[in-house]
Amino acid sequence: MPQYVVIAWDGTDAGAPARRLAARPAHLDNVAPMVEAGRLKIGGAIVDEAGGMIGSVCILDVASREELDHWLATDPYVTGKVWQKIEVHPMRIAVQARHG
Repeated sequence: MPQYVVIAWDGTDAGAPARRLAARPAHLDNVAPMVEAGRLKIGGAIVDEAGGMIGSVCILDVASREELDHWLATDPYVTGKVWQKIEVHPMRIAVQARHG
């Protein structure tokens, strides 16, 4: 399966933090099935020096680029205008920690 890293930057306007917090529960609900299926390998916030969330990074193992694009088009962080700039890069996971 193709693997991708997604780097998504929040808006920098005054309302950006409030938009993120408002959309966060729906975003987490939206990614939960991907986590459970093992398709979302890593996901988390990019933070500034003060610890404020300013973006996100995700590593995904998906069936196709189309699946990734559909997820991006429908995720609450996109539809809620949290993520303003999104970079998608193909990648290969070389090392992955095993938990358990």
